[in-house]
Amino acid sequence: MRRLIQTVVRHWLVLALITSAAMLAIAHGFQTFGGLSPCTLCLRQREVYWVSLALAASGVVVSHVPRVERFTRFFGVALALVFLTGCAIAVYHAGAEWKWWPGPTTCSGAGGAVSAAAMASLLHGAKISAPHCDEAAWRFLGLSMAGWNALISLKLAFWSAVFAAAPAWTRADD
Repeated sequence: MRRLIQTVVRHWLVLALITSAAMLAIAHGFQTFGGLSPCTLCLRQREVYWVSLALAASGVVVSHVPRVERFTRFFGVALALVFLTGCAIAVYHAGAEWKWWPGPTTCSGAGGAVSAAAMASLLHGAKISAPHCDEAAWRFLGLSMAGWNALISLKLAFWSAVFAAAPAWTRADD
């Protein structure tokens, strides 16, 4: 177990980069191939992954620059905060889907995000409605995409915090 933790911590910035890119690719895949247009909160959750992608990429670069690599702990703290923010947005979204609290007014169907295909349909006279934040478009094992994102974001925040708290020798490459 200790070896697994050391391996994850040693490669955390690259793993965070890959995971952030994968989460964005999955979200875009659901949109492009699954036909699930993102609501306002879905787009907010994607913004978190764009920020984490940039932070992780910057951290990878900084970790390989002599005399600056000691600042890599900052990237772990920053990633933990970004992923916790993503978790909070996803929990808020999932709660709105379960009707535990109201979602934002921009997700009522009157506003919100509309895909390029939807805009083309509007131009050709077809009536469409924007996706609602308070309706889960997809569920797996009882959790919506927002619910799964909350769990994944929490895991990513945990590992980022472990990375930030780990001794320098654990974070260094062999």
